[in-house]
Amino acid sequence: MTEQLPAAVLWDMDGTLVDTEPYWLEAEEELVGSFGGTWTHEDGLTLVGSGLTDSAAILQGRGVAMPVDEIVNWLTDRVMERIAERVSWRPGALELLAEVRDAGIPTALVTMSLTRMAEVVVALIPFPAFDFIVGGDQVEHNKPHPDPYLRAANLLGVDVTCAIAIEDSATGLASAVASGAASVGVPLHVPLGPGRGYEIWPSLAGKTLADLSGLLGAARSSAA
Repeated sequence: MTEQLPAAVLWDMDGTLVDTEPYWLEAEEELVGSFGGTWTHEDGLTLVGSGLTDSAAILQGRGVAMPVDEIVNWLTDRVMERIAERVSWRPGALELLAEVRDAGIPTALVTMSLTRMAEVVVALIPFPAFDFIVGGDQVEHNKPHPDPYLRAANLLGVDVTCAIAIEDSATGLASAVASGAASVGVPLHVPLGPGRGYEIWPSLAGKTLADLSGLLGAARSSAA
């Protein structure tokens, strides 16, 4: 029996498509330090996958005396400076994305980073990669709320339960699972444990469209 192709593939960005997390950690440490505070690597890991406004509020609690919007834009500008210097794609990500696109399957980038930063990253991909970008500044509720993935499915005109979401964080997976998308976690900086409603892949390296179709089939069977 031939596996059903996904109606769409929805990609997280930071940590899933591209490894920008070290840039965020450095920017957070620099900003907190500029106000005389201390921000450790472990502190930064607690924010992986979170919305920028939520992260900014936490940084305010650590002494950063700036409005939330200014914190968000300051961090984004710093990370974009680093992206301009070097981009590290996650193993297998571009290859799988290219195969999905070659098959004519719709795609969306679903990130809690600002849209302007996501557009810079997408522009570096050497082929037309995404039909839509859903940035953290486009949704009322950040991950782990399902809003980002529901918006992406709506923009693409697909049933989210027939789509696949690829994430790297527990926060992102919670959002994807809550939306109803078949979900897979590919951990990087923060470990992911087993849970209901998603699978864990150690890496995207060597993964193909057939693997995504198998994931969707397994998810729909378990939901039946």
